[in-house]
Amino acid sequence: MPIKRVITKGRVPVKIFTDDIDHGALEQLINISHLPVIHSHIAAMPDVHLGIGATVGSVIPTLKAVIPAAVGVDIGCGMNAVRLSVRADQLPDNLKKVRNIIEENIPVGFNMHKRQRAKNSTVRALTNGIESVVQKHPALLKMLKNFGTTWPKQLGTLGGGNHFIELCLDENQNVWVMLHSGSRGIGNCIGRYFINLAKKDMGRHIHNLPDKDLAYFTEGSEYFADYVEAVEWAQEYAMINRREMMRLILDSLKASFPEFVATKEAINCHHNYVSREHHFGQEVFVTRKGAIRAGNGELGIIPGSMGAKSFIVRGLGSKQSFCSCSHGAGRVMSRNKAKRQFNRADLEEQTRGIECRKDTGVIDEIPAAYKDIDKVMENQNDLVAIEHTLRQVVCVKG
Repeated sequence: MPIKRVITKGRVPVKIFTDDIDHGALEQLINISHLPVIHSHIAAMPDVHLGIGATVGSVIPTLKAVIPAAVGVDIGCGMNAVRLSVRADQLPDNLKKVRNIIEENIPVGFNMHKRQRAKNSTVRALTNGIESVVQKHPALLKMLKNFGTTWPKQLGTLGGGNHFIELCLDENQNVWVMLHSGSRGIGNCIGRYFINLAKKDMGRHIHNLPDKDLAYFTEGSEYFADYVEAVEWAQEYAMINRREMMRLILDSLKASFPEFVATKEAINCHHNYVSREHHFGQEVFVTRKGAIRAGNGELGIIPGSMGAKSFIVRGLGSKQSFCSCSHGAGRVMSRNKAKRQFNRADLEEQTRGIECRKDTGVIDEIPAAYKDIDKVMENQNDLVAIEHTLRQVVCVKG
């Protein structure tokens, strides 16, 4: 079994799939394990590290309850990847031009498209899904500035932080396009709004939470159904955002690539979300905060850092991990520490041979700020099987 450590200080055990865990993350996991709504145990993936609200790399099953801060504010954040009928020797000689083409077509950071790029039918369906929530929560609508015009223009955009678009080569020298993004500004607003609402609501009833960020809605409470509706909408938005972005990327590459088709079904998976599942005899809400579902035979994506390999994996259906695995390498230092410890020369050295930004604005994403992805994969060889190993040649950062 890949379980390295079991902590029994809380109401339920914490089962940890690595020896590499910092004290802060361990304390967070123990706090979560004290909650009365946790079912069976908590699973901590090999990329586990300290998070905001709840531990990144944790899988949290709850009975008739959901913890908004565990889901977080980048609701539905995840990965999308597709293999092309293009091989390494067919790539253009000038990869900087390829990066520029992607950056010209995909807004990054806080930017958005000048006009809506998704189909009207897609936007209409999403509009119908969110209107009932905002109508019941005028304070949320107030947070969503330019509500009807902003989020449609953000469909097909990257965002910032650790979000990225990459061109990669697999072990057979086939070209893949891989991207990482979430529910953009609207998901952030939904997350922040309901996290604060949960804190206020629980503060009226329960005063001994181990951490105020672990405030939860229970089934039948005033805001439970509204939050579940809103979070499921944001997850769908994130999925569509990645799909639209991939479409725009592939369209933009046609000008500089030989004629190509997708030769591997696109993988589009969340790694920051909640879903209804059956585990250990109960129907539960499973929150994966920095973890992907790895049910038996299910395909997933585990990226490394902007200078390390990534993996296409097939789940092995581990019951102890709630059919889950890591969502990446996991950070070993904070963004601020990375900025203090490394400089531009370090970044250039650690991303040698990769066409990407090498300026001070992305030093917090330097590969050395992350765990060794090979060690992470070794610690979860009972959770997933590796299908493909990818090495990036182009990386676009927000």
